Amino acid sequence: MTHRQILQAMSGLMAGMFVAILAGTVVANALPTIIADLGASQSSYTWVVTSELLAMTATVPLWGKLSDLFNKKLLLQLSLSMFVVGSLLAGFSHGVGLLIFSRVVQGIGAGGLTALAQVVMASVIPPRQLGKYAGIFGAVFAVGTVAGPLVGGVLVDTSWLGWRWCFFIGVPFALLAIALLQRTLRLPTVKREVRIDWLGALLIVAGVCALLIWVSLAGNEFDWASWQTAALTVGGVLLLVAAVFVEARTPEPVIPLGIFKNRTVTLTTVASLLVGVAMFGGTVFLSQYFQISLGKSPTVAGLMSLPMILGLLVSSTVAGQVISRTGKWKRYLVAGAVIMAVGLALLATIDAKTSFGLLSLYMAVLGVGVGMLMQNLVLAAQNDVPATDLGAATSVLSFFRSMGGTIGVSVLGAILANRVASETAKGLSNAGVTVPGGGGGSGEGSVPDMSALPAPMRTIIEHAYAVATADLFLIATPFAVLALVAVVFIKEKPLKTTSGMERLAEESGDGGPAAPSDKDPAPVA
Repeated sequence: MTHRQILQAMSGLMAGMFVAILAGTVVANALPTIIADLGASQSSYTWVVTSELLAMTATVPLWGKLSDLFNKKLLLQLSLSMFVVGSLLAGFSHGVGLLIFSRVVQGIGAGGLTALAQVVMASVIPPRQLGKYAGIFGAVFAVGTVAGPLVGGVLVDTSWLGWRWCFFIGVPFALLAIALLQRTLRLPTVKREVRIDWLGALLIVAGVCALLIWVSLAGNEFDWASWQTAALTVGGVLLLVAAVFVEARTPEPVIPLGIFKNRTVTLTTVASLLVGVAMFGGTVFLSQYFQISLGKSPTVAGLMSLPMILGLLVSSTVAGQVISRTGKWKRYLVAGAVIMAVGLALLATIDAKTSFGLLSLYMAVLGVGVGMLMQNLVLAAQNDVPATDLGAATSVLSFFRSMGGTIGVSVLGAILANRVASETAKGLSNAGVTVPGGGGGSGEGSVPDMSALPAPMRTIIEHAYAVATADLFLIATPFAVLALVAVVFIKEKPLKTTSGMERLAEESGDGGPAAPSDKDPAPVA
């Protein structure tokens, strides 16, 4: 495919990814208003985020396997359609229960987009040239991430629109993406007479959901040491053991266990899990910190996230271009992991009085590290597996990154809620106010409406959220360090110069162009 043909084929793909990114970022900035409007609790705030991540995480492996068996374009359109349904349900929600359910539907659709976008890219673009196009995706990611908080803030601050339009606004973009995919994306349909391993898929989804529900609810709905914990952990582990047993014996497993014999896949998977915990777990609560601790409006809070996004955009684009020219990629993985750990450690020092200049610097450092690391982990794995396993390998990395993010958001969300409650109780006690029950710290208190609080109480709450948010980044930092350790042990291999479709034709013996040697210099457009 020519450069122009690839760009045309990617137009619908980029529109779909823009929808998924916009949906997450536009809601993140509006969540404090949504939760307050629905009269929900801090744990509900966490669940609105976690439910989408959980659904996305649990379904990514299935989407990835389906992409190895069926028409990838049709699967992309199906995932976008589910996303539209979830967005409409969320926009019409009048209770937190329906809102969380709608986020689950959105999450299933987002799981398809997460798994399939990178699979399709690997199908039409050789690994050696992926860096150039990854930069375009980085730009789409940056625009969606920057526009989301700004649009969300404007919608929330505009009385005649309101937070419901944060969900409705993505619908026309999703419909546009479906139409563009139909018009521009041309992929050969894989015709393979196979039976999908539905039992294995069911066991994987059930086992992962049991464990993720446990980390989401433990500490809030029930104690960490309780019969509920025992039931969910033992049940989840037994389901996953049964899944491994089934996957090892089926001819078409959802997750081919053989790919973990590949050192690169195993190490990039471990690194992706740790990056998910560190990044998503730490940053998802930043908007709440901006609005509650620093007293900013939703619109201003959206603008405050710009340094991190710009850092991510610049580093991912530059690193991608350099990798395409030189073929060297490991140095950027190592540097990205180091810089991400430094960024998280710096953000662990924030408080209610931290200046925007310092915050911007810390967020930019984190963004630079993430931009160099995340996309290149996928590149390293895709480059080192057979073309028949491209979908499975890509979805495994996305799966573990999403699972890490879900675990991070759930566990750190529970820690945040308890830390806020205890810090608030301490502040009230120091002010001479008696707290019934000693301040608890259950995390079930409602997210406060800061504008309705008297000045002394507002100061106490601002301090409590600042201390709690800094603690989250402190907890996330060791996970970034462990990701660095995993990355250091990845062996650098030359990037292949043939696309996934060409490699598949060669591996299946169907002909196709002869593959240039991995040691040959790649043509650079």
